[in-house]
Amino acid sequence: MKKKIARILGVLLLLPVAGALGQAKRSVKDLSPYYQKWLQEDVVYIITPKEKEVFLQLENDRQREMFIEAFWKQRDPNPTTPENEFKVEHERRIAYANQTFGKSSPGPGWRSDQGRIYIILGEPNSKDRFENQSEVYPVEIWFYSGRVEDGLPNGFYVVFFKKDGIGEYELYTPIKYGPQYLMPNYSGDMTDYAAAYGKLVKIEPTIAYISLSLIEGESLTQVAPSIASEALIHQRVPNAPRHRVKDTYADKLLSYKDIIDVEYSANYIDSGAVVRVLQSASGLYHVHYLIEPSRLTFEQFDRRFLTNLEVNGSLTDASGRPVYQFERKTPVELNRDQITAIRPKPFSFQDMLPLIAGRYKLSLLWKNTVSKEFTSLEADVVVPGRGELRMTPILLANRADTDSKYAGQNKPFLMGRTQLVPSTRNDFARNETLSAFVQIQGLTDELRAAGRLEFVLLRGETAVRTTTRRLSELPDPRNVLEQIPLADLTPADYDLEVTLYDGAGTKRLSDRTIFYLSFMPDLVRPWTLALTLPPDNDPANLHALGLQYRNVKDFEQARRYLEAAFRRNPAEPEYALDFARFLFDAEDYLQVKPIALSFVRDRQRYEFLEILGQSSQALGELAEAIEVYKEYLERLGTNLNVLNSIGDCYRRLGNAAEALVAYEKSLEINADQPAIRAAVKELKERK
Repeated sequence: MKKKIARILGVLLLLPVAGALGQAKRSVKDLSPYYQKWLQEDVVYIITPKEKEVFLQLENDRQREMFIEAFWKQRDPNPTTPENEFKVEHERRIAYANQTFGKSSPGPGWRSDQGRIYIILGEPNSKDRFENQSEVYPVEIWFYSGRVEDGLPNGFYVVFFKKDGIGEYELYTPIKYGPQYLMPNYSGDMTDYAAAYGKLVKIEPTIAYISLSLIEGESLTQVAPSIASEALIHQRVPNAPRHRVKDTYADKLLSYKDIIDVEYSANYIDSGAVVRVLQSASGLYHVHYLIEPSRLTFEQFDRRFLTNLEVNGSLTDASGRPVYQFERKTPVELNRDQITAIRPKPFSFQDMLPLIAGRYKLSLLWKNTVSKEFTSLEADVVVPGRGELRMTPILLANRADTDSKYAGQNKPFLMGRTQLVPSTRNDFARNETLSAFVQIQGLTDELRAAGRLEFVLLRGETAVRTTTRRLSELPDPRNVLEQIPLADLTPADYDLEVTLYDGAGTKRLSDRTIFYLSFMPDLVRPWTLALTLPPDNDPANLHALGLQYRNVKDFEQARRYLEAAFRRNPAEPEYALDFARFLFDAEDYLQVKPIALSFVRDRQRYEFLEILGQSSQALGELAEAIEVYKEYLERLGTNLNVLNSIGDCYRRLGNAAEALVAYEKSLEINADQPAIRAAVKELKERK
C-alpha cells in the first residue's frame, strides 16, 4: 500500500475553452466491433456508469483512443513507470478467467460467475472446495481480506455452488438461495432457514456457518439470511473496482475532446536557477540550464520511491514570436537507501538544448506530476553570430571534475573533459575550491596570441587577490577554468571580476559576480539529475535547429537541417512530417506526396493524411484530395481546415451540393468564419 512522503493538493488550471459541441449519446451497437468488445468485454466489470455514458458520446476513433488512454491512466497505481500495473493485472485476470472458468457453459470464462468475481476481485486469500459429498452439492468458498479501501468488509466470503449438482458453478447468496439449496436431500420447508441451517450444521459446519452470512464476524440476531451479505454481492463487490476511481475526468475529456493539450499546474514552489549559453567543440551553441526547486516530492510504492518530472519550455524572439518549443518527461525511481541519502539534500534538475544565433526569451515551466507542484524560470539568452566576440557570464561551481567519464557527450555544464557543478546560491565553504568558468566566443588570432585574462577577487572594492592568465598559455583559450582556493579567506561577501585585455592592454570584455564565503565548515550540496542530449550531428539536434530556422524564416538553413534530419532517420514520423510541411510551404508538392504516402500506407500514421490531401489539392488532383480528406476525418475526427478543404475541392469540381455539406458542417462547429459564410451564400444563390 502506497504512502506519500509529502501530500500536496493540486488544482487544474489553464484549461482552454472547449470549442466543439458534443453529439447525442450513441448506443453500443453503433460502435465498431473493436470498441464494442472493449466496452462490453474488456472493461465491462470495471468501467463506471459515468465513463460509459461519456464514451458513448464520443464522435470518432481518435477521441475514443484518447478516452481509453485516460481511462487506464486514471487507474494506474504508479504513473511514473512505463508499465500500467493495474492494466497488466486486469488483462491477466481476464486471461485466467477464460482459461479456468466456464468450461461447463457455452460462453467464455469471463462471463461465468466465477470469472466475473475473479476479474473484479482477483485471487482470493484462500479457497475451500467441497466436492464428491452425497449430502451437499459441490461448493467452492473464496475468502478475501484487506479490501477496505475498495469499500468492502475487512473479511468476507464469496460462495459458488453447482445447483442441482450439475453444470457450472453459480454465485450463491443467502437470501436468493439459503442453506436449503445446498443440500440435495433436503425435504423440509424451503422457507424455513433455521431448520435448513440446523441440518446443514450437522452435515458440514464450515458451509453452514457462511450459508446465512458472507461477512466475517457479522452478528445475526436470528437464524435468517444476512441482508448485508446480499448488498455485498450485488452492490459492494461489483462497485469495488470503481470505488477509488474519480471519474470526473471523463466529463472534462468530453468537454475538451478536441483540444490537443490541456495544460495544468498546481502549487507554486520557489526555486533557484542557472542559465548559460555555451558553445560545443563542433561550434554548435547549447542553452545549459539547471533548476533547483525548494522541494521534491516522492511517492512510496512498496520499497520504491517514485516521482515524475515534466518540463515545458519555449523560446521567443524580441517580438514574442515562438522560435522553439520543447518538452521533457523524466520518471525518477529510488530505493530506500537512495532516498535516505538524498532526503536532506536540495535537488538540481539539469538539461540543455541546441539553439541558433539570436536574442531570445527562455520560459520554462517545471512540474512534478506526482505532487502537482510547479516552478518556473525565465531568462534572456543570447547566441552570438559567427565571429562575434563575447564572454559568457562567469559561472561559479563548487566542484569541477576535470577528467569526467562523460567526456565527449552532450551533458549539461560539461565542457570538453570538465564537468562543472554550478551553485545557484553562489555560497562556498572555506574547505572548498571555487571553480570559475568563462567561455570566450569569437576569439581573433591577435587575442589568442597576445590577450590575457585577469581574475580579481574583491571584498567590497578592495582587491584581495589578482591572478593573470595569458591566453596563449592556456590549454584551451575558449574555455577557461580558474580554480581559487578559499581556505585563507575570511567568511564574508566577495566579488569576482574577470576581464579580457588585448595585447595593448585595452579592456575588451568584462564580467563581475558575487559569492558568499560561509562560516559553516560544510555546506549541503544538491543531488543532481542531469539529462543528456545526443551528439551535435544527431538527427534530433538537426531537427531542432531546422525548426528554429524555419520559425525565424531562414528557409535555406531550415531546409538544410530538416532534410538532413529526415535523411538520417527516415523512419522517424516527426522528422518526416516537419520536412513534408516545409516542402509544402515551399510549394514542392511532388516531393511531399511520396513521403506522406509512405507513412500512411506502410506505417498507418494517419496524421500524414492532411498534408497528403493538401498536396494533392495543390496539384489539382481534387478527387484524390477529397478521398484523402475523408479518410482523415474518419481516422482522426473533426478538423475545420479539412472540412473547408473538402468544400473547396467540391466547389472547384462544380459539385455545389457536396461543397455546401462540408461548409455547413464546418460552420456548425465554428460559426465565426466569414469567408466560409460568404462561400455558402454564393453557392446557394448560384443554385
